[in-house]
Amino acid sequence: MNTSSALLVVDMQNDFLPGGALPIENGDRVIPVLNRYIKRFESMGRPLFYSRDWHPTETAHFREFGGEWPPHCVQGTEGAEFASDLQVASDGIIVSKGMGWDAQSYSAFLAQDDEGTHLEDLLRERDVTELYVGGLALDYCVKFSVLDALEKRINTTLLVDATRAVNNETHDAEDAIEEMVRAGAQVVTFERAFTEVESL
Repeated sequence: MNTSSALLVVDMQNDFLPGGALPIENGDRVIPVLNRYIKRFESMGRPLFYSRDWHPTETAHFREFGGEWPPHCVQGTEGAEFASDLQVASDGIIVSKGMGWDAQSYSAFLAQDDEGTHLEDLLRERDVTELYVGGLALDYCVKFSVLDALEKRINTTLLVDATRAVNNETHDAEDAIEEMVRAGAQVVTFERAFTEVESL
């Protein structure tokens, strides 16, 4: 990690947790791990970004309207709220995606803040050249966010201990990691990421 790094927490919303509309198995187990990362990035004064699905009631993303998924993360609902145990920093930057009728918007790089500024521009404004990514789900929004970051020439690290996959197919998680690594992503756990910077 260096002074141009930032943390991106992807879609840690109630609907993706056990009991939610689109639950990811063991999705809640990444919350304590993500909180460790959040605390560390806060202590180092580095930017924290939180992406969220923020769908309208009617969208082509949902099965009812021809899409792949059941309704989830509808704007203003409890399911769209961040997990209650997740530490959302007071100066954390929230970016929202999937707000249009036909917006699939898996990648956080399609998200924008309340003023309409997209994630890439928010990163550039803060001179971020190194991005650490965790959250849900590994084989969808996390993967596409990592791939987009790499395409934009941002050094990107997958926090493999802070993510879980949908796993519609048995090996989707492994395939997603392999695809990200082939594209140039680093893969770390908390211990591996910070062993060399414990004295900072």
